[in-house]
Amino acid sequence: MHTPNSLMQLVSGFWSFKTLAVAVELDLFTALAGGRSVTVTEVCEEFGIAERPADMLLASCASLGLLERYDGGYRNTALAEQFLVSGRPDYFGGLVRYCDKRTYPAWHRIGEALRTDRPLTWDPDEQSSLFDDEDPELVRLFWDAMHSTSMFTARVIADAYDFSVHKSLLDVGGGSGAYDIVLCEKYPHLQATLFDLAHVCDAARRNVERANLSGRVTVTPGDFLTDPVLPGGHDVILLSMILHDWDVATNRSLLAKCHAALPPGGVVIVSELILNSERTGPPAAALMGLNMVVETEGGRNYSEVEYAQWLRDAGFTDVHRVSFDAPGANGAMVARK
Repeated sequence: MHTPNSLMQLVSGFWSFKTLAVAVELDLFTALAGGRSVTVTEVCEEFGIAERPADMLLASCASLGLLERYDGGYRNTALAEQFLVSGRPDYFGGLVRYCDKRTYPAWHRIGEALRTDRPLTWDPDEQSSLFDDEDPELVRLFWDAMHSTSMFTARVIADAYDFSVHKSLLDVGGGSGAYDIVLCEKYPHLQATLFDLAHVCDAARRNVERANLSGRVTVTPGDFLTDPVLPGGHDVILLSMILHDWDVATNRSLLAKCHAALPPGGVVIVSELILNSERTGPPAAALMGLNMVVETEGGRNYSEVEYAQWLRDAGFTDVHRVSFDAPGANGAMVARK
């Protein structure tokens, strides 16, 4: 006999996210850093909320694996202690805050996005790009979120693919510099060039400097969409979480530029949340694709079959997939010139 239990989980899924989001907004996990335990009464006093909501907040966070019972109160789980304490190297709260403030409200109008095929988080008629005329705090949250997600994904890629066979990396649309930092730290011989828009490069330089990698990571401003060629002199090009932002024609054009920029034997790596060939999942890839309908003009998530065809059409050979599990990707398409 079928039950609607699975549907109920879908219906109430936003409860879990908003519980996490409000706890991050309150900075609850930072207040409990270092093993501190608090009672409901102490939370009432410290955060200025009544007993009933304080009790339900703590119980809900515990049910989600974010808090645990200890010494008559609640304390952070290992998960919350590592990823939800503000100021920690692995802080994930930027992504939570960004989604709560920007993407969650837009998803309330998902039907509008489906009917109009236009993004909801910005207006292409008034803005030339996603963050033109945007709240500086929201932009900061976005880059904090991207850096956090990218750092974890970069660590997985660094283990899943052997970069020791390469000397020089071009990170196209490299954003905050997370991939360059992680890969150069793991592979001491590797040099890297981060290529992105000028206003993005400023933050990337700061991250590279903090990692003491200025001598090995070059930050180069440019536009991979409009510049006729990509910087040359690299034997591996990384496109991580880039192609899902754009339509098919744009992606084919970018892969052609990658092929032209690489020497014979050079490698391109496309890291993404990749759909299966049947286009039935996995959920993270499919739902990210729907999020691109909300946030971009032409983006969507693509299948392994599509990426492989584009790479071959661009002139690449030895096309294959490397599978892994990371916050921003479930695999990479690797191909050789």
